[in-house]
Amino acid sequence: MIETMINIPIEHQKNVFGELDAYAKRIEKTLHVTLISRGEEIKIIGEEGPAANARRVLSTLVDLAARGNAITEQNVQYTLALMSEHREQEVLEIDKELVCHTIGGKPIKPKTLGQKSYVEKIRENMIVFGIGPAGTGKTYLAMAMAIQAFKNDEVSRIILTRPAIEAGEKLGFLPGDLQSKVDPYLRPLYDALYQIMGAEAFQKNSEKGLIEVAPLAYMRGRTLDNAYIILDEAQNTTPAQMKMFLTRIGFGSKVIITGDQTQKDLPAGQVSGLDVAMKVLRDIEGIGFEFLTSRDVVRHPLVQRIVQAYEEYEAAQQRRSSRKAERAKRADAAGKTDKADKTDKPFEGRRQS
Repeated sequence: MIETMINIPIEHQKNVFGELDAYAKRIEKTLHVTLISRGEEIKIIGEEGPAANARRVLSTLVDLAARGNAITEQNVQYTLALMSEHREQEVLEIDKELVCHTIGGKPIKPKTLGQKSYVEKIRENMIVFGIGPAGTGKTYLAMAMAIQAFKNDEVSRIILTRPAIEAGEKLGFLPGDLQSKVDPYLRPLYDALYQIMGAEAFQKNSEKGLIEVAPLAYMRGRTLDNAYIILDEAQNTTPAQMKMFLTRIGFGSKVIITGDQTQKDLPAGQVSGLDVAMKVLRDIEGIGFEFLTSRDVVRHPLVQRIVQAYEEYEAAQQRRSSRKAERAKRADAAGKTDKADKTDKPFEGRRQS
C-alpha cells in the first residue's frame, strides 16, 4: 500500500466529489482506493497502480470543473472508463467541442469520444448516419447542429421527419385530425426543439414555414433545397421509404439520419431501410457513418447498464443460433452421407452375385 497526495481547491471539491461524496465513493469502489480529505489536500491510499489511476482521474475532473463544468455521474463514469486505456485526458478535448447553447444558456457539447466524432462527421459530410442505442444523443446533437446552422444562416429552413409507425394501436383509433394523430410520434423532436430553441421561437418559425416537423410520408414528391433535414427513427423505414427520402435532397442541404438497429417496430419479416442503406451507401464519398455504442450513453447510468445487458443477451442468442445452425448443417451432411452409403450397397451386392 502507498499514499499519494493531490491538491483540489476547496471551491471545486463539492463539484468533483459529488453530493454526499457520491463521486468520490464511486472512484474508491471502482479503483479499490481510499480517499481522505484534509483541507485542500486529498490523500489517496491504495496499491501503487490504482492509487496512480485515482490521482489521474481526480486531476482530470478538477480540470473539467475549473472550466466551469458541473461534474455529472456520466463524467465520472466515462473518465474512469477512459482511464483504463490511459486516455482520461481526452475528456478535456471533448469538452472543447461546443455545438450551441440551450434557450436557458446551458452549453450543448459532446460528452463522449463517439459523440465528438459524430459532430465532426456532421460538419464534414453532406449526409451522415448516426447509428446506436437509446440515450447516445443521436437526435439531440443532430437537432442542436441543425438549429445552430439555421441561426448562422447556413440553411434557410429545418425539416424534421420520422416514420409514423404504428406500435400497438391504429392511427385511425386515435382522436383528432391527421396532425393530432401523428404528433405523438413526433413528440421527441418537439421536446428537443423547445429545449434548444424555445417554444416561442419555434412557433414563430414554424408559422413561417421555416421549421417543419412532419411524418416521413409527407416527403414524397418534394425536393428539399437549402435545408437541414433530420430523419429520426430510421430503423422503422422500409427500403422504398429510405430511397424516397434520400432522393429528395437538393442543393445546399445537409442530412442527418439517426436510428437504433435494436429497436425496430416494423412488421415481422420486413427489411429495414436503414439496414439496406448501410450496405448500399457505405463506400460513397460525402456520406459518413458514426456507430455509437453503450459506452456513448449519456442518460442515467442505469440506462447504460440496461443497454449493455441487452447487447450481451443478444450476442449470446446469436452465438446459440449459430451453433444450432452449424449442428443442423453437420447432421444434414451426415444424413446425406448415410443415405448415399445405403444406396450404394445393393449395387455392390448385385455385382458380387
